[in-house]
Amino acid sequence: MRYSLLTGDTRDRKTAIEAFQNGAAKVFLVSLNLTAALTVIVFDPWWNPAVGEQAIDRAYRSGQDKAVFVYRLVAAATIEEKMNDLEARKQALADSLFEGDGQIASALTEDDVRALFEA
Repeated sequence: MRYSLLTGDTRDRKTAIEAFQNGAAKVFLVSLNLTAALTVIVFDPWWNPAVGEQAIDRAYRSGQDKAVFVYRLVAAATIEEKMNDLEARKQALADSLFEGDGQIASALTEDDVRALFEA
């Protein structure tokens, strides 16, 4: 399968990008901005979820005129799987703290807030 590879060591970035965008390469292995990607596969998740989301969002940026599918692959029984579980639990907690309008949820007590900051 024809592919383009773009890393920090790539010297001719323009050729690698153009090969993917014009269809000469069907797969683009890259960790940078994309505007012609149809599928983004994350094999190595970022431990900072905001960084990962920002990178994926770049596939949707200005100039993208196709549907983009994002797949996140995580091997079972790895630290990444455990980190994903922890992240999901943290997100569920954050979601339960605030109402849709940004107000503190009525289920959250003053003691709950104190407990978040205790050692």
